[in-house]
Amino acid sequence: MPTLVILMIAGAAAFAFWSAGRAAAERAEAVGRDACQAAGVQWLDQSVHATGLKLCRLDSGWLGWERTFRFDYSRNGDDRHAGRLVLRGDKLVSFTGPLASQPARLQ
Repeated sequence: MPTLVILMIAGAAAFAFWSAGRAAAERAEAVGRDACQAAGVQWLDQSVHATGLKLCRLDSGWLGWERTFRFDYSRNGDDRHAGRLVLRGDKLVSFTGPLASQPARLQ
């Protein structure tokens, strides 16, 4: 019986970690797509790729995850550039990528 409880707790923790990772990837995808649209460039591959994960302290003081994502974009269709963004929890803390002709606020 105790083994089953431990397995259920481990399964719930694994599901919560996976679910938070998917939510962060969807947020990163939206930020990358919006940045490319604001800059007037083509967002390539229609996806982001997770490149880093580390434990960090969130603004609230709790421990959380800092996830780094990579995406590709093209200015004229013949080139490929890499963009990078970092999410700490669900907050965007770093962005490197296409610049908009007029500054837009990324959320």
